[in-house]
Amino acid sequence: MEYEIIHLPKDKWKGTIIPIKYKTDKYYDVIVNRMDKGFTIEIEKKDFIEPVTHTPEEYDFSDKLYEDHWEKAYAWGVLVNDELVAAIETDQEVWSNRLRITELWVAEKYQKQGIGHALIKMAKEQARRERRRAIMLETQSCNVNAVDFYQHEGFSLIGMDTCCYSNDDLQRKEVRLEFGWFPEKKKRLNDEEIEVRMETTEDWYNVELMVQHAFWNKHHLGCDEHYLVHKLRQDKDYLPELSRIAVKDGEVIGCIMYSKAQVADGTDIHKIITFGPLCVAPKWQGCGVGELLLRKTMKLAVNKGYKGIVIFGEPDYYPRIGFKTCDNFNITTADGKNFDAFMGFELAKGSMKHIKGKFFESQVFDNLSEKEVEHYNKKFPQLQKLRFPGQWN
Repeated sequence: MEYEIIHLPKDKWKGTIIPIKYKTDKYYDVIVNRMDKGFTIEIEKKDFIEPVTHTPEEYDFSDKLYEDHWEKAYAWGVLVNDELVAAIETDQEVWSNRLRITELWVAEKYQKQGIGHALIKMAKEQARRERRRAIMLETQSCNVNAVDFYQHEGFSLIGMDTCCYSNDDLQRKEVRLEFGWFPEKKKRLNDEEIEVRMETTEDWYNVELMVQHAFWNKHHLGCDEHYLVHKLRQDKDYLPELSRIAVKDGEVIGCIMYSKAQVADGTDIHKIITFGPLCVAPKWQGCGVGELLLRKTMKLAVNKGYKGIVIFGEPDYYPRIGFKTCDNFNITTADGKNFDAFMGFELAKGSMKHIKGKFFESQVFDNLSEKEVEHYNKKFPQLQKLRFPGQWN
């Protein structure tokens, strides 16, 4: 079936009952043995004498979306004829930097059609965007289909609670099992593994496609950075001699695009440079590609005699590379403001000491028509516009 996963806003879906029920003829038998030197735990799949059915009605509290105790809950779902047929809810465990799946449900009629897998992918994408170190969830030892499904999705058993639902969970064969999924640890790529070079006209489509995927749904629904790249190449302020792409095994995995900028203090005009976008394909983020592009292009900028760089960028990334907020350089935005995302970098020690005033970048950054962006998107495979938590309103 064709379906679309959509965000379920809290103000509309809070309190919606998730009718999780299942029938099973198997269970995972949990046995805890006390020994002189400690404990052993055995977990073995066994057959019930008769099939067992669990329904929401047998519990005092039904599963509901946006329960008050999940303070940072966020939900997605699938609607068919305005009826909710599947849902997933997550909550951010901030103190331990983990993401917990609090609800996952697919109506029986729509199971085994890939919807559960797609919903899990949404949680994994949220974890990637938020740089969470793990995703957690719980299920019951008698919910064999769920246990097998989570293992198929890459989750591992990490713990259990033998008295979560009652004091005789072990005897009732309904033990809470905790499962965790851990993102693959990424290895930093070295200079020999990446080709950093100028782009050619043959690269243009693949560069823009990579940029689109890097920014899609990051700052707002969809993105316009790939169209900016297209417009920037035609702009008088574009600096192709500094701009570079990163290529690995023939695939474009990153790019940095430079352009001329200036800092004006009355009639005093100071020529500097800026860059944007700087981005890396999602698959290769966290592997040092962006830093490599910056390092190599900064050397080019120094050789060209440029004194400094001013950008609007992510304040949790660029300071690690040496960028400082522009109030350290007596530079403000064009409207006289300063904030964490407005940063500068001296290309030589003290090279921006005598530069002060208001920052101005190329007008190409201000002239991106939404209508033009939507028309330009037709060149690329269609991507879904979807809201993620905690990034923008």
